[in-house]
Amino acid sequence: MSGEEAMMDRRPAGARRVDLELMRTPPPKERADAARNRVKVLDAAAALFARHGVEAVSMDAVAAEAGVGKGTLFRRFGDKAGLAVALLNERERELQDAILSGPSPLGPGEEGAVVAPSERLHAFADAYLNYVLDHLSLVRMSETASPGARYRIGAYGFWHRHLTILLDQRGDAVPDGEAAAHALLAVLGAEHLTAMVESVGTERTRATVRKFFEMARA
Repeated sequence: MSGEEAMMDRRPAGARRVDLELMRTPPPKERADAARNRVKVLDAAAALFARHGVEAVSMDAVAAEAGVGKGTLFRRFGDKAGLAVALLNERERELQDAILSGPSPLGPGEEGAVVAPSERLHAFADAYLNYVLDHLSLVRMSETASPGARYRIGAYGFWHRHLTILLDQRGDAVPDGEAAAHALLAVLGAEHLTAMVESVGTERTRATVRKFFEMARA
């Protein structure tokens, strides 16, 4: 959808919600034995990352911890960045479900409820910031695995579409919601947040990003 089309998108909320549902991170489709191996690998990776840090853990170590062959591991996940994406997918689905059908202000709330777009925007900023900071090393790895990796991750399209819808609902206050959504998400990039945390600490990072989104919703 172009910027002009996005600005003219005045379809019913239900139609826009369908857009988001189609963009949510899908659960994996796999045989039962493959699912068991996936769970073993992800559990092993999560334990090793928590124990030693993401950077210090090799794919060989994950394979050994999970009790699977290295070939199986590389065929399924490709590399450590692929493991990071797989570990994050479940967290992303939880956040996406909350946005689509959870209580307000992050979600739409009960049927018939009216929640101001600015309130939902602020709730998203809080929830997404918490998600990234809680998994900062993993998110950074998944977003920086190659140039532009962040924008090829399916979840980015979901976050961007959600923000575009909220910003478009504000009418003339935000003349180009599609472009503004990209600008707001840039602030929440894991590499950017890592630099902020290293420079000013976690609490000042949280406070500053929240203030930025408060200014955006004013």
